[in-house]
Amino acid sequence: MSEAHTGAPVGRARELGRRTHVRNGPHLPAPEGPGAYAHPVLRITDAGTGEPTDVRPGLTRIHAHVARADTSALRVLLVADVLARALELGGTPVVMVADPPAELRARADALGIRRAETDTLGGGRILHVLGPEDPVVDGIRVEVAPAGGPADSAESAGSSSAVRLALLAHPRSSPADLDSGALTEAQETLARWRKTVALWANHPSKPIPEHVRQELRAAWEDDLDLPAVLDVLRRLEGADDVPDGARFESYAYADRLLGLELTREIGAWA
Repeated sequence: MSEAHTGAPVGRARELGRRTHVRNGPHLPAPEGPGAYAHPVLRITDAGTGEPTDVRPGLTRIHAHVARADTSALRVLLVADVLARALELGGTPVVMVADPPAELRARADALGIRRAETDTLGGGRILHVLGPEDPVVDGIRVEVAPAGGPADSAESAGSSSAVRLALLAHPRSSPADLDSGALTEAQETLARWRKTVALWANHPSKPIPEHVRQELRAAWEDDLDLPAVLDVLRRLEGADDVPDGARFESYAYADRLLGLELTREIGAWA
């Protein structure tokens, strides 16, 4: 499986859809402007100390520790992927390092998780993303709670995006049970959001409201709080006082972090 709209008609929207329907592609710098960043740096909790740590700009190597092919290991890779996206949105260059088993690599590809380097050598700060049962390592540790449920069948059924959303909807410090209800809810939310974003794309573009940008960045820069990011999108979905063009831009911006392909149906809905 595999975001600036000009408000032109559907033909332009289709062109935009082709350009923005990317989940593993290049990551663009965050838009600039006054108040664009809620915090000067991303703040992440170090599981080794229990204290928040500021990840300041500079080359960062994210080591995802995965030895199995289960859904808990898939969640570790997903958190590493989104952490890399968050840092890149703040202008920090990132190298992701992991050596997953072939089966896990195939599952990660289906979820749009970026491919990682296998070489652990190199400079820069190191962030370790790992499960609570993984061996202790020196340095900053981003711990990810286990995940389970019938996710394998959902992926084989072509609903990998639903698995991705269902995992992102849980705080990473809490176990994630991907039961059929959670996956169905995620699939329905994705279908609704993609259609709505496609309809918003037919309206003239408007800037992202500053309070929305601030809320989004405050969420992901505060310990990578992805459920809070999704809450911002849910509130915005029903905010009829915000122009449709501004809601489109807001969802497209947030999707650079989430990787849910929210713009994939542009041009399919008039």
